[in-house]
Amino acid sequence: MDTAEARRSPVLLLAVWALTRLVLLLFVLKVWTFPGPDVTSDVSVIYQGWYDTLRSGSFPHDDVTWQYPPAGALAILSPALLPFLDYAHAFAVLACLADLAVLCLLRYAARRPGRTPRGAWVWVVGVPLLGPTVYARYDVMVTAVAVAALLAGLRRPRVLGALVGLGALLKVWPVLLLAGVARRRVWLSAAATAGALALLFALTAPGAFAFLTAQRDRGTEVESLGALVFHVARHFGWEGRVLLNYGSVEFLGPHVDLVSAGALFLSVIGFGWLLLWRVSAGRLPARALTDAAFVAVLLFTVTSRVISPQYLVWLVGLAAVCLCFRDSRMTLPGCLVLGACLATVLEFPVFFANVVASDGLGITLLLVRNGLLVLATVTAALQLWRGTVSQPLPTVPPQATRSQETLSSS
Repeated sequence: MDTAEARRSPVLLLAVWALTRLVLLLFVLKVWTFPGPDVTSDVSVIYQGWYDTLRSGSFPHDDVTWQYPPAGALAILSPALLPFLDYAHAFAVLACLADLAVLCLLRYAARRPGRTPRGAWVWVVGVPLLGPTVYARYDVMVTAVAVAALLAGLRRPRVLGALVGLGALLKVWPVLLLAGVARRRVWLSAAATAGALALLFALTAPGAFAFLTAQRDRGTEVESLGALVFHVARHFGWEGRVLLNYGSVEFLGPHVDLVSAGALFLSVIGFGWLLLWRVSAGRLPARALTDAAFVAVLLFTVTSRVISPQYLVWLVGLAAVCLCFRDSRMTLPGCLVLGACLATVLEFPVFFANVVASDGLGITLLLVRNGLLVLATVTAALQLWRGTVSQPLPTVPPQATRSQETLSSS
C-alpha cells in the first residue's frame, strides 16, 4: 500500500462510518421510519422506567423483564451524562459514541505490525446491517468493553482480566473472552474486578442479583434455533402459543421445556468442546486469544434458547477483532456473520410479523439466519482446532518481540 493509499484508507473508513451511522440515528430518532415494529420502545419505555427505579437507589427486581447483571445499571443510567437531552435521545447518542469508540480501537490496532484495517471495515459494514436495533439496546456498549479487553489483553493481561470482570457484570457473555486464556493472573484480575463490583452493588442497592432467577420460567424465544421446531410444528397441529413473555416473544406450550433443555444440553456440549480444545492445544499464537473468544461466543449464541437481534452486535465486534490480524483464520466465519446480520434485520424488525405467524417467509428467514450462524460456528471451531491443535505453533526464538507473545501459561 503506497503512502497516498494509506492516507485515503482511514478517511474513507471514517466517511463510510459517519454516513451509515447518520442513517441509523435518523431511524432511531424517528426522523425516518424503519419498516416493522418500533424497535426504540425498549429505550423510551422499558429502559426509562428502569432508569427512574435505579435513580431511587434500588434495582427493578419486581420487573421480570430485568434480566441483567448489576453493572447493567450503569448503561441504563448513562443518559444522565447528557442532561440537556431527553432520555431516548441521550441513549442513542451514547450508543453511537460507543460505536465510534470500537472503530477507534480497531483502527488503532490495525497500525501495529502484522495487523490490517480489515477488522475495522467489518465493524463499519456489519453494524448498519442490523438496522436501528443496534442503537436501541445497550449491547453496543458491552461490545465496546469486550473489544477493548481483547485488544488490550494482547499486551496487558491484567487489563484484559479487569475489563472482562466489568463486562461480565454488564451482560455475562464477556466472561467467554477468557476461553483462550491460561495465565492465572488474568483470571485473578477478572475475578477480583467482578467480585469487588458485585460486592459494591450488593451493599448499595437491593435486588442486585434478582436477575439470577428472572429467567427460570422462560419459554423458547421465537428467533432461536430450537424455535424452528415449533415454527414447523404449528403447521402440523402443535397446540402451543406465541406470547410476549419475560420481555420477548416466546413459544409456550407442550414440549417447550424439552427443547429448552435440549438447548442447555447443547451449551454443555459446546463447553465440553472448548475444554477439550484448551487441553489439546499447546502453545498458542497471539491471535488464538481472539479466535477462541469468537468461537466461544458463537457456540453459546447458537445454542441459547434466546437469539435476539442485538446478540449479533457481539459477534460482529469479535469477528472484527479477529480480522485485525493479517493471518487470521476467521475470514469465512466473519463473512458468514455479516450475512447473518443482513438476514437478522429482515427477520426483525422488517418481517417480524411473518416470523411470529410462522408463515413461509418467516420460517425461511429464520432458517437462513440461524443456518448461517451454525455454519459460522462450525467453520470457526474447525479453523481454531486446525490452527492450534492440528498445526501447533512452531517454537519461537527467545528474542521474539512482545507482540508475538501469547497468553498461554508458562
